[in-house]
Amino acid sequence: MIGQRLIPATMSTQHPDNVASPGWAKDEVLSGDMEVEETYRAFAEFGCQEQMWDWEGKDADPNVVRKLLLGHSDFFKEHRLGDDVFLTIRVANPTVERAEQKALIEALTSIPRSYDVASNFYSDEGVAPIFEVILPMTTSAAELSRVSSLYESLIAQNTGAISAIDWVGEFKPKHIEVIPLLENFQSILDADRIVGDYVKANKTRSVRVFLARSDPALNYGMIPAVLLIKIALAKLSNLSEATGTMMHPIVGVGSLPFRGNLTPINLQNFLQEYSGVRTVTIQSALKYDFEPEGTRRLVETLNRRLVSSESQKLSNAQLANLESISRKLTLGYQSRVEKLADLINNISELVPRRRERKLHIGLFGYSREIGSVRLPRAINFTAALYSIGIPPEILGLNVLQTLTDEEYETLNEVYSHWKTDLEQAANYVCWSNFSLLTSDADVISNVTRPFRLRSVVTEILSDIQELENRVGIKVGPRTLSHRKHQNIANNTLIAFAEESTHSDVTRYIVESGRLRFSLG
Repeated sequence: MIGQRLIPATMSTQHPDNVASPGWAKDEVLSGDMEVEETYRAFAEFGCQEQMWDWEGKDADPNVVRKLLLGHSDFFKEHRLGDDVFLTIRVANPTVERAEQKALIEALTSIPRSYDVASNFYSDEGVAPIFEVILPMTTSAAELSRVSSLYESLIAQNTGAISAIDWVGEFKPKHIEVIPLLENFQSILDADRIVGDYVKANKTRSVRVFLARSDPALNYGMIPAVLLIKIALAKLSNLSEATGTMMHPIVGVGSLPFRGNLTPINLQNFLQEYSGVRTVTIQSALKYDFEPEGTRRLVETLNRRLVSSESQKLSNAQLANLESISRKLTLGYQSRVEKLADLINNISELVPRRRERKLHIGLFGYSREIGSVRLPRAINFTAALYSIGIPPEILGLNVLQTLTDEEYETLNEVYSHWKTDLEQAANYVCWSNFSLLTSDADVISNVTRPFRLRSVVTEILSDIQELENRVGIKVGPRTLSHRKHQNIANNTLIAFAEESTHSDVTRYIVESGRLRFSLG
């Protein structure tokens, strides 16, 4: 708590990584009023304390507060919105998303309207139902201040001789909190500087900081993504001690190891690995692809345990080693992904949609050092590779042999379960697909040659060899479920090679996704 305010531990999101659709949904593609209903159920059925309402990359309903309060009045009379449960909006960043610049204004102007609706519903003006916004791709404190200043200028403006307040009523809340979402390598490394500048400029005594996990994995690989978060958590903890400002880190995680490995089975490892995190995301696969009771218990545990979680203390030498490891592994990973990009993009187009979203490219596409490579969003990227038996966690691991003894020791000390995460992913490697890509005439003609895969397949096999020989992880299926996944991945590649059967690819992606409890 900050004063009387609860800091939510679990944030339900609209990330479309689910295979199954919820039983109450009218369609496989959730949108509009179904996402309003989803928000209520995230609170009432799963016990989540917060819902991210996403204005980035999609058409968000600005009347969500009205629909929630009037549609489920009994629940929200007992669980006050903005006090017991929370709705936090993610807005577009005008600096990066040029086509969506005005969407920021639309999102901000929905906040006072929501306040009026809630004031009428609760018959008082005590609590704002929405008072925080998440700014994606944040790279500086100035961007955060611009958002809060824009909001304040919007609600303070006058119209001619009659003030806006006299005409349409007072605008509340007077101020909003802006949560930086740090997504690229340098901004996560600079988390303490960005947040420190914001704290100094706004003299705030507490701040929530959102650390991305999926996009860094997409851009840099799984291990660097985890290590960057470790660095940021340690630096934010040091900043908190130096300034007296309370830090409340948020981490955005999915179910597969590549995107965070938050599952009922892996929960204890997750709690240890992400110590110091105050809020975690509960994404769609966790809500709809796992047994509901298991997810409810997971949410209950997170709500209870994250309150007192403390960040791992890291020395300057450890921080330097973690950055060095991350940079080395990033180079190896990116060299593989660049060569796989055309194949990934083509298969990702066959991943079924689960949300109404606008076209949005992954951050990999913004990175200057890799030229013109463009990739899908992290979920479709992950789904595409898992579906053909090349889990992205294994890419570039040949670089592990370049780590110094000190770096390797630091990796083991700081990322306690890195081998467990890799082992889980390695179970989904499809050996028969590597054979097809290198020796089957039809697959070579229709896939290997047109997508220029011959050299990268050899490189990935060297990554696997490093994983088996140096790390000691047996690659390939272990259980009957893994073997079924391997067979489906084999069928996926064959169907993709037979262009007339591309419709089958989507069916196979769904079938394999059910076995791994997530599309991507």
